[in-house]
Amino acid sequence: MSETLAIVLAAGQGTRMKSDLPKVLHPVVGVPLVSWVLRSLGEAGVTDVCVVVGHGSEKVREILGDGVRFAVQSEQKGTAHAVMCAGDALADSEGSVLILAGDVPMLCAETMRKLVAMREESVADLALATFRLTDPTGYGRILRDDLGNVVGIVEQKDATDEQRAITEVNPAVYCFEAKKLRELLPRVGNDNAQGEYYLPDLVKLIVEDGGKIVGMESPNPDEFLGINDRWQLAEANEIMRRKILRQHGEAGVTLLDINSITIGPDVEIGQDSVIHPNTVIEGKTSIGYGSAIGPNSWIKDSVVGPRCRVFMSHLDQAKMAEGSRCGPFANLRPGADLQEEVKVGNFVEIKNAVIGSGTSISHLTYIGDARVGSRSNIGAGTITCNYDGFDKFMTEIGDDCFVGSNSTLVAPVKIEDGSFIAAGSVVTRDVPSGAMAIGRGKQENKEQWYTAWRARKTSEKQ
Repeated sequence: MSETLAIVLAAGQGTRMKSDLPKVLHPVVGVPLVSWVLRSLGEAGVTDVCVVVGHGSEKVREILGDGVRFAVQSEQKGTAHAVMCAGDALADSEGSVLILAGDVPMLCAETMRKLVAMREESVADLALATFRLTDPTGYGRILRDDLGNVVGIVEQKDATDEQRAITEVNPAVYCFEAKKLRELLPRVGNDNAQGEYYLPDLVKLIVEDGGKIVGMESPNPDEFLGINDRWQLAEANEIMRRKILRQHGEAGVTLLDINSITIGPDVEIGQDSVIHPNTVIEGKTSIGYGSAIGPNSWIKDSVVGPRCRVFMSHLDQAKMAEGSRCGPFANLRPGADLQEEVKVGNFVEIKNAVIGSGTSISHLTYIGDARVGSRSNIGAGTITCNYDGFDKFMTEIGDDCFVGSNSTLVAPVKIEDGSFIAAGSVVTRDVPSGAMAIGRGKQENKEQWYTAWRARKTSEKQ
């Protein structure tokens, strides 16, 4: 593809979304609408991108970062006006200028490549994408002459009955020759009820000049689905969700309920893995071969190794090495790092902690800001007290340790290899290797105390 500038129109308020969030930032399968467009442009080889922003421009800039140029459309005066606002970017452009909206998340890179190639190979002033609908209500109709050449676009409200019967429509994806576009933009008028400047008027100007327009009909109407309200957003989400699931299914992943599983576009899953119902996997997550995930699990930005089991649990920026398992109701928070063959059971929370291979943390435990060695056993109800209200402190537990139930480990503290912590202990000092630590009140039995107490209470009530 020759040098191509893309102008992405992302300034609209999107009033039908009924949201404080700019329309183009609403997510489809976890990715903002405009980010989908930029992804496809990148896959198509288009690296020079100018995003025209307006409503909520600061939020859009924050999400998109420094990888694109921005132009500001302070007042929304139509699509051609938006392109005029990108004049600085357009002034530098030679070759093709691809213009598209920022709310078409399913527009694929191949369509973009083909449209640019068609314009350049035919030496046309404009190549525009088209598609057909059995019910084209609301779309501008593509007008062609007897030879099939595009000669105009007529909007629904201006169309005759004969023109309204046309099923080929305009999805507003254009590829202009840059010099011609610069010549045409100053000639676009706003003599319409809204007083705005529209891109389809450029088609009319090219025809009047005797220029050349070519149309590329797409067989896939779904890729041009624009998002104007929450229902269309839901439809796009469902289409993209199923597309991603199909890709994983075809790659050797078993999906036990395609109606309740959501997998993000950047997720990698090894073959022979099984994804159970009601599971959401998103962000930059990688799952190794032969693992089982779910049901009722949520994983984000995490690395799950081969042959792991995640059962009814949450993982956020966590790691599980080969053969590890967690759940049900485990919560692996950022920095949780389970090495090989670790068992994390029900109602266990781990944060910013490395758990050595073969260690078992079976139930009702909080491990935060800690390093736990290999082959250790952490009993039910164990808590690492890592925060004093101002600072966090580390707990270190060595290899082959046994921590009894309901133990409280007050950081900073170090429990060396092969140590034993008696159940119910509050540990505030380091425990040397091979030692047993007992930190609890001494038990005292008062003979017949309860019998006498009950007798007294019973007599008082009579």
